[in-house]
Amino acid sequence: MKAGFVNIFGKPNAGKSTLLNALLGEKLAIVSPKVQTTRHRIKGFLTKPEAYQIIFSDTPGIIETKYRLHEKMMAAVKSALEDADIALLIIDVNDDFEEADKLLESLSLKVPSILVLNKIDEARNGRIAEAEHYFTGKSYFTKMVKVSALHKHHLQKLLKAIIELLPEGFPFYNEDDLSDLPTKFFVSEIIREKVYELFEDEIPYHVAVIVNEFKEKETLVKIQADIVVQRETQKAIIIGDKGKMIKQIGILARRDIENFVQHKIFLELFVKVKPHWRDNELQLREYGY
Repeated sequence: MKAGFVNIFGKPNAGKSTLLNALLGEKLAIVSPKVQTTRHRIKGFLTKPEAYQIIFSDTPGIIETKYRLHEKMMAAVKSALEDADIALLIIDVNDDFEEADKLLESLSLKVPSILVLNKIDEARNGRIAEAEHYFTGKSYFTKMVKVSALHKHHLQKLLKAIIELLPEGFPFYNEDDLSDLPTKFFVSEIIREKVYELFEDEIPYHVAVIVNEFKEKETLVKIQADIVVQRETQKAIIIGDKGKMIKQIGILARRDIENFVQHKIFLELFVKVKPHWRDNELQLREYGY
């Protein structure tokens, strides 16, 4: 059979997480229109017994680093560059072509790669043809595929192109496995996603979520998590007037977590202030970075 690592690279908001979820048919990576939503390397496995196993990796959008957190995020990208068997280079067809070209050229890839022109459903007249014309002949990719990850257009064509380039080998994981990350990780990401949904401006970028308790009981799963912010004013915003906002976070997160773990849950949330956690090495490790 065929087996290998297929890692997804691109600018923030190009649609990497949406593509991962669409290819797997499962929501593993949280999605938001805000940039820098993805902070970790998230692996998801697509297995067809006796045929192939594809280990997809969603990676953080490639950015200039301002904090230790950013450095950790870019280290995840570097790790994915080093172990990729195939690279998916995803760009938003509505983005600046020259910027995308410089970024993809800078990756200095040494493996077969597929250029994925995403968001074709949003492209204005002639934009897709312009993108094809601009990128045709570039040395950093082997094939080009046009898709809409959001609407799942042409994903089978992309999957076929991936399988053609996939090396022969034995599967790395059991056929029933979907990821190598623990359930607690996905729970924390779901909670963080709700912060991105409910709050504007700088709040989401100052937030981390850590799950302190995950106890499976007969009738429910008990989860206790901290939402970490940098300032007391941010804590007040997260909690909201008479606890309105943190209650809303809990309602939205509980629904998605129950769907993910397929079990009724009891969710308890606290807000903690940790000044400058994005530049604190010990705290970043504690929060899983």
